[in-house]
Amino acid sequence: MATTSDIRNGLCLRYNNDIYKIIEFLHVKPGKGPAFVRTKMKSVTSGKVLDNTFSAGHKLEDVRVETHKFQYLYNDGEFYHFMNESDYTQIRLLEAALDNPGLMKEGEVVTVLINTEDNAPLSVDLPASVILEVTATEPGVKGNTATNATKPATVETGASVNVPLFINEGDKIKIETAKGTYKERVKE
Repeated sequence: MATTSDIRNGLCLRYNNDIYKIIEFLHVKPGKGPAFVRTKMKSVTSGKVLDNTFSAGHKLEDVRVETHKFQYLYNDGEFYHFMNESDYTQIRLLEAALDNPGLMKEGEVVTVLINTEDNAPLSVDLPASVILEVTATEPGVKGNTATNATKPATVETGASVNVPLFINEGDKIKIETAKGTYKERVKE
């Protein structure tokens, strides 16, 4: 059993007959009244995001997980296929188990959380940022930069990301995977 002081990003816990992964949390100690923890949890089975508040000291049923390195192989439309780098076994996951599947390139190494009770894969953690090539975007117009203006761009995986006006087709950009946002242009 865990308590609210053990809550951290990535913690998996059993709640309402389902397994949830903590996405965000905030410890709040108001001037009046007891402290509490405000959380945002994502179901690993359905992908549904739930906001919940736990009072301080509340007991939580945590799920023991192991992390393994897997290589992303391909997507067949319904499932995403991965291969374990140590023993070459393959698993497949539904899109709901992935946080930002559009940012994964074939051959990318990701971390998969596996439930130790039944060896079922729970979720996939991408690296903090990925470098992808811009395949399609409109050219930026000079003089449109009074503020931080952005335009949509399609990257090599098919995902759409808002980028600054100076980004052109063929540029490589670094994307923050947690939010799916542009971080910087990468020079080679």
